[in-house]
Amino acid sequence: MKKEHTLQIRVYWEDTDAGGVVYYANYLKYLERARTETLRTAGLDQGALMSEQNLVFAVISADLKYHKPARLDDHLTINTQITNATRTSVSFEQNIYRDPGDTSCQQELLCSASIRVACLFADSFKPRAIPENIRKEFV
Repeated sequence: MKKEHTLQIRVYWEDTDAGGVVYYANYLKYLERARTETLRTAGLDQGALMSEQNLVFAVISADLKYHKPARLDDHLTINTQITNATRTSVSFEQNIYRDPGDTSCQQELLCSASIRVACLFADSFKPRAIPENIRKEFV
């Protein structure tokens, strides 16, 4: 698995408050989408993992730092990097950037996050070891 993944999205009206600024909790949604696409790129479909292997990943810690606000119609890039995988959890470093309107400018860092997910049995939400065939995709 490529340990880094990039997802591009646009900010829509539904993502913002009355002032056209992205509501802080929506950054968590953006980060979740990016982690999902990171797994999908490795051939790990979370729906299939749940139904076929009784396995889900759940966020157990999230540390976010907000640097600058995203606004209505901004183009955002979310970089996701897997930084660690243990027997039962996976750690991600994620950054959300605003893409500049022209390529002569650099991206602006809007939000940085450290996220840790645990592997759980889907039916009981009790911790379980990540199956080796899946864990090898993270290391």
